[in-house]
Amino acid sequence: QVQLVESGGGSVTAGGSLRLSCAATEHMFTFNIMGWYRETPGNQRQMVAVINRNDLTNYADSVKGRFTISRDNAKDKNSMYLQMDNLKPEDTGVYYCNGGYQPVISSPVAGNYWGQGTQVTVSS
Repeated sequence: QVQLVESGGGSVTAGGSLRLSCAATEHMFTFNIMGWYRETPGNQRQMVAVINRNDLTNYADSVKGRFTISRDNAKDKNSMYLQMDNLKPEDTGVYYCNGGYQPVISSPVAGNYWGQGTQVTVSS
């Protein structure tokens, strides 16, 4: 079964940068869309940035101009990155990698895939 594995979280002071990475463990298909979501205590998981297989992107207003999402140009494009610059304390949370696969023809592997999450902590 395909799994998503994140890396790159950590602790930084405000104004610093981090780069998150996400990779699929197997190469069975190409996700239609991939994205990063942030979860904080007591709050629902919220979209930070998403990118489709044609590299079209969308960002949460709070991160526009500071974060950049990208996908690997390898054959299956199932590696994804989030470059986070000028980090703020409110960016703190657990960041989850997500991949959505919805083929035209029904498939048993279609669905929504999540990574295990990686902690990002920004101190003031």
